[in-house]
Amino acid sequence: MTAADGDDDTRPAGDERPRDASDGTVPDGGEVADGEIPAESPGTTSEVEVPEDGFDGAPDDEEMPLTEHIEEMLGRLLAVIVVMGVTAALVFWIADSVINTLWYSFLPEPEGGITQCGDVPADETDACPRVYHPLSLLLARMKVASLAGLVLALPVTVYQAYLFMRPGLYPHERRYYLAAVPTSLVLAVVGMAFAYFLVLPLLFEYFLFYSEDVADIAFGLGETFDLILLMMGLFAIIFQIPLLIMLAIMMGVATREWFEDKRLLFWFSFGGIAFLFSPDPTGMAPIIVALTMVGLFEFTLALLRWTGR
Repeated sequence: MTAADGDDDTRPAGDERPRDASDGTVPDGGEVADGEIPAESPGTTSEVEVPEDGFDGAPDDEEMPLTEHIEEMLGRLLAVIVVMGVTAALVFWIADSVINTLWYSFLPEPEGGITQCGDVPADETDACPRVYHPLSLLLARMKVASLAGLVLALPVTVYQAYLFMRPGLYPHERRYYLAAVPTSLVLAVVGMAFAYFLVLPLLFEYFLFYSEDVADIAFGLGETFDLILLMMGLFAIIFQIPLLIMLAIMMGVATREWFEDKRLLFWFSFGGIAFLFSPDPTGMAPIIVALTMVGLFEFTLALLRWTGR
C-alpha cells in the first residue's frame, strides 16, 4: 500500500507484525507513527475523566472580594464582643455574690457568717479573704464578669465561626463541625464540674492540712481566686482530649494504633503541661492534672478498642 492510499506505514523494512485495526498501532511494543495515539494495553490505567465544569467544590463556595470577607468577619466578631460585653456588665453587679459562693464552696465559712470578716481578729476567721492590694477586689470582680461573659459567648463564637466558614465546607465537614460544637461545650461543663466538686475541695483540704501546723493560714483574695478560676478553666480544656482523639480518627488524620504506639510521648507531654500550668509548688495540683489527662487518654483508647474503631 502506498502513501497515496492514506496509510502512513512507517514500520521498519521487514517488520511483518500486524497493525492494530482500530488505531494503527503496532502490538507487542512496536513503534507508533507520529501523530497517532497508542491503544491501551491490558492492565494499564486510563486517564481520570475531568467534568466539563471542573472538579466539584463545596456546594455553596463562591468567589468573594477580600474586602467583603473582612467586613463579614468583623461583623461576626462584633456580635461575639457584644454578647460578651453585655453578659460581663450584668454579672459585674453580682460579682461579690459569685465570689463568696465560689470562695466558701472550698473554704470553711466563719461561725458567725461571712459578715464577720473584717470585724474580728484574723486568727479567728482564717478562711476570710484577705486583700493585699488596693485593686484586688476590683480585679476579682472583673475576672468573674469576664469569665461569665466568655462562657456565654463561647457557643456564640463557635456558631459565628461556623457561619463564616460554612460556604467553603463540604457536607461531611459541616456534620463533623456541628456535632463537635455541642459535644465540646458539654465536655467543658463536665470538666468544670469535675474541678468544682472533686479537684478543688481536695486541693484546699490538702493545703489546710499541709500548713496548719507550721503557720497561721491567711488566704489572699487575688492569689486564691486565681487558683480557683485557673483550675476550672484548665479542666474545661483537659476534658476536650476524648473529642480531639475521636475527631482525629474519624477524619483519617491518625489511627488508634498510632495513639497507642505514641502513648509514652503523650504521657510525658501531659506531665509537662500539668507542671507548667498548675500554680502549686507542693506538686499536688500538677499530679492530679497529669493523672486526669492520662486517664482520659487511656479511657478514650479503651473505648475505641472496645467499639472496634
